Amino acid sequence: MPENQHQEPFEERLSAALHETGGGFDADRSALVAGGRARGRRALTRRRAGVLGGVAGVALVSVGGALLLPQGDSDGSGASTADASQPSASATAPAPAPVSGDAILGQLKELLPEGEFSQEDARGSADEPGPYAYLVHDDGRGAAAISVAFDRVEPGSAQARQLTRCPDKTFTPYDDCSSTRLSDGSLLRLFRGYEYPDKRADTKYWSADLVTAEGQHVSVGEWNAPAQKGAPVSRTEPPLSAGQLEEVVTAEVWRRVVDSIPETPKSTEVAPTADVPPAVSGKDIGETLVGLLPEGLDVVRRGGQEDEFTYVVVDDGRGESLVQVNVQYGMDDVAGQLYADGETLPDGTRVAVQQGDGDDRVAGVLMWTADTLRPGEDGFRVVISAFNNAAAHAEPSRGTPALTVDQLREIALSPEWDKLR
Repeated sequence: MPENQHQEPFEERLSAALHETGGGFDADRSALVAGGRARGRRALTRRRAGVLGGVAGVALVSVGGALLLPQGDSDGSGASTADASQPSASATAPAPAPVSGDAILGQLKELLPEGEFSQEDARGSADEPGPYAYLVHDDGRGAAAISVAFDRVEPGSAQARQLTRCPDKTFTPYDDCSSTRLSDGSLLRLFRGYEYPDKRADTKYWSADLVTAEGQHVSVGEWNAPAQKGAPVSRTEPPLSAGQLEEVVTAEVWRRVVDSIPETPKSTEVAPTADVPPAVSGKDIGETLVGLLPEGLDVVRRGGQEDEFTYVVVDDGRGESLVQVNVQYGMDDVAGQLYADGETLPDGTRVAVQQGDGDDRVAGVLMWTADTLRPGEDGFRVVISAFNNAAAHAEPSRGTPALTVDQLREIALSPEWDKLR
């Protein structure tokens, strides 16, 4: 059963894993900042370190969190501007009585067109890791898996923006996506894409995500196959149109389901520690990268995250090339792992260079990387990679990346990065 529901249709679906924890983002922000920032970054960057030398598509996705729209459309086409400090209604009002899995499943059936139902499964709002319903619906044109899942998010948070912002096509191919604000202040994203970003199967994935002004999140997904993965397609397209998806996801009854999810206990508030550096701004990383690019490279596209990661697509007249940069703290404790085969410069900077395949699912994709760690207890790491394709999972657009290994090394070692520390 597809209990790992789609939030972003990336291969690694980080936000789906977050959903599986059952409580969304109702954790205490001060405690997270004080006690978890450095540990969380180290854990995340260990995962990054493990994929930077391997599959390009995974490396691009695993840099963490939501990818922003390319520069020039950074408003997110309807991204939330709500005050994140305002408590949600579900966090202040007494929780309604739990809603059973059978009730959720029955309501989903009522909202779907007539047809036959099979392979039904559901969890109630009091069940771990969270409420959802799943079934296979056949309207006479082929069986299709359909699911609905629920959680809470912090209004105006990065997660809320992620859930309602159309993904960056550099990393996620899709046919259509829209993100709009409804009259009640809710944000709605309608997405038409694919189960596999590299399209290695013909399975289509269409979804609707609603985040209300109170932080109630409802996600409806559908496939053109009787299972999310591992089943042959049974129809050309999933059964519900965009209008039908919107009708299902905006049904008022779902908000009561979210409100009835038990609150996650909050951590004791702890003052932030002074020795934990703030995350480096993605905007600052992007501006620094562009300023360090060699002459003769035209930047044709750019984007990234709110912090720690950015990318550009450049063209020197011989084809487009994707260049990505991570700038992160807290990497000193894994320096031995990252730079075991590298060199140490006279000032103590660690350097490792890699040249290899960029994506084992796409023949001919190359990934060249220069990875650096500045001396100091903050574990300040700058790692830059260049590819000979212009997007994750795309075919090669040129013979080699637009930047040589020496150029990547020079950029990564530039003192300009130290201005972001």
